[in-house]
Amino acid sequence: MKTDIQIARETPLKKIKDVAESFGIDRSSIHHYGSYMAKVPANLLDKEKIDKSNLILVTAITPTKTGVGKTTVSIGLALGLNRIGKKAIVALREPSLGPVFGMKGGAAGGGYSQVLPMENINLHFTGDFHAITSAHNTISALLDNYIYQNKGNNKVIKEVVWKRVLDVNDRNLRNIVTGLVGLTNGVTQESGFDITAASELMAILCLAENLEDLQRRIEEILLAYTVEGEPFTVKDLGVAGAITVLLKDALSPNLVQTTENTPAFVHGGPFANIAHGCNSILATKMAMTYGEYVITEAGFGADLGAEKFFNIKCRKSGLQPKATVLVVTAQGLKMHGGTPIEKIKEEDLNGLTKGFENLQKHLDNLAAFGQTVVVAFNQFPTDTKAEIEATRAYCEKHGIRFAVNKAFVEGGSGAEELSRKLVDAVENEPSQPLKFTYDDDDSIEKKVEKIALNTYGAADVVFGEKAIKKLKKIKDTPLEKMPVCMAKTQYSFSADPKAYGVAKGFRFKVNDLVINRGAEFIVVIAGEMMRMPGLPAEPQAKHIHIVNGEIEGLS
Repeated sequence: MKTDIQIARETPLKKIKDVAESFGIDRSSIHHYGSYMAKVPANLLDKEKIDKSNLILVTAITPTKTGVGKTTVSIGLALGLNRIGKKAIVALREPSLGPVFGMKGGAAGGGYSQVLPMENINLHFTGDFHAITSAHNTISALLDNYIYQNKGNNKVIKEVVWKRVLDVNDRNLRNIVTGLVGLTNGVTQESGFDITAASELMAILCLAENLEDLQRRIEEILLAYTVEGEPFTVKDLGVAGAITVLLKDALSPNLVQTTENTPAFVHGGPFANIAHGCNSILATKMAMTYGEYVITEAGFGADLGAEKFFNIKCRKSGLQPKATVLVVTAQGLKMHGGTPIEKIKEEDLNGLTKGFENLQKHLDNLAAFGQTVVVAFNQFPTDTKAEIEATRAYCEKHGIRFAVNKAFVEGGSGAEELSRKLVDAVENEPSQPLKFTYDDDDSIEKKVEKIALNTYGAADVVFGEKAIKKLKKIKDTPLEKMPVCMAKTQYSFSADPKAYGVAKGFRFKVNDLVINRGAEFIVVIAGEMMRMPGLPAEPQAKHIHIVNGEIEGLS
């Protein structure tokens, strides 16, 4: 089969104004970024149309290190729905350059189920990530200047909690010292870098409802604490207007197209293991303004991405999915069933069957949210008929709709079965009104406990010394009403990345809390979570080249 980039390059693209017009978007309203990409202004949102649209969430079982192809399924499902006569749009996150040049090599789908132009989307795109990086680091520079200009007076900052960001995987920048060599170079202090996808500004961009809401949230960002122990925010720094200006264009959703020339909104890109893992509310609602069906995804497995999609994004936006698609792979099931990693591409019905326990836990969790679930078996070339039929039989035995997704190889035609099963679910058994895991009035400890005990299956929760100190700062303040954003490994229900299957009876330890006042959630850090990833032994960057003027190696 041809590579992803070969398929992308050979796909005839329509002018983005024609793609927009084909779904009723006024071509004169969009802001062009070349011929094939555009931004769509938020004033085109239509609440009446949004309320009539069918929102579909795509999530997954606990993934392997190579993933389960969730984005490919999401795009393929939108293609399949259009092929069976439904007006469908996909709404996805933007790729981060860190993983593109690190492990993944790209994140725009694959095979004949991609969003295009994939080279642009995987690289600089419309500049949203760079805008967030610049805005975040502008705050850092202005904060350091404030500290320098006010040293020795009564406006001294005692503790800085704001780091810098960069959209590169760079472990050497996790912990640094700034302001070295002389007073004219600033005040010496410890600092560090997170990856741009972990910036609070990324979360804010994805949760803001409009420009005014964006600035309000930016004002609330916690930067430091004064000598009196009072929070010091961007509003105190007096620069929220300038930061909003830097993000003004980035706030508008990006419009591109699929391999079958249907519209796709690709906007925002917070990671799901260290942030909330969903594309922007504005992009989702824009897609719902123009699509009868809107397919969106949440990062990693349902214990992370879907949980945050429901408890954070839906809670804040009022969105209600009509159904959820749960992506499974034979390799993922076998890994969770005890098949050695090096053998998960070989047939192992015993390992596959044991892996159903992981599948069932995710099904139970989604049912607890009130969701009607369709299982999508994302087919790989090494999968056998016996493995597919065993998974089908398990789902049908438990009353769960099941379909094989072949969109990677066949495009939209390979997702028609899945599309029909989904339409049947929406028309005859739509999801119930959303049931959140916790209440706004629950304490932060109670919110964490409800997720850890009910969603993950932990026996108990223990808070470390750092976390306890943060809880004291949060206690009896409006912060206590905020949702929690769990930061843990994506490879297990527990905080142990090697605890495959369904971890049971474990103690869930919370090491630290990060107060995101602007994003309006509390990040709960469990296990050894790195907010700045490192590069693997064999980075994908070694395989990306320009050959005869064309890019090779992106996928």
